[in-house]
Amino acid sequence: MRIGIVACEIFKQEIEALTEGDEDVVRKEYLEFALHVHPEEMRFAVIDKVNAMVGSVDAVFIGYATCQKLSGLPLEVKVPAVMLDGDDCISVLIGPVEYAREKAVCAGTWFSSPGWAEQGMAAVIKELHLDCMVDQGYDPMYFVDMIFDSYRRCLYIDTGVGDREGCEARSQEFAAQIGVPHHSRRGSVERLAEGIRRTKEKAAACSG
Repeated sequence: MRIGIVACEIFKQEIEALTEGDEDVVRKEYLEFALHVHPEEMRFAVIDKVNAMVGSVDAVFIGYATCQKLSGLPLEVKVPAVMLDGDDCISVLIGPVEYAREKAVCAGTWFSSPGWAEQGMAAVIKELHLDCMVDQGYDPMYFVDMIFDSYRRCLYIDTGVGDREGCEARSQEFAAQIGVPHHSRRGSVERLAEGIRRTKEKAAACSG
């Protein structure tokens, strides 16, 4: 069978670890994180990348949670596809129950992950649309300080893949930048692995 993957670069480290040496995976495309800033454009970009795999794969794993504008994507593409369950990437990495529990422990939690840590403050500035402030003569960090004033901790999700020490160090650096304590906990790649397994099942069913 031939599996394609179209995913957010936030999940790149986890997906690369899960698919290493997997000969069923014949194509992979990672879309830049900054697309989250423009949800409608992100939806069209994902659809275009999936549809570009028509004829070269039997099914596609869409490595995105619903992320604002992405629900129902498998129904809109021209290739059999499977998508992740969950509201966002953190929900995928620790599950909705644990996600809710961690929010209850501290409502002012900034959730980090290997992908988020790798992106760093530059990604957050883009996500919050603060990069435009530079053209107006303002330092984006001035607004970052105001926005993060209500945050009380940064919680790093260790998924057990990639450069674990390096990613956690970058997460700690981010916590220092926003002036909050840094904590960490284990996450899981199981929901990503399950998505890939379901994609292979769909590929087998479609090719059979």
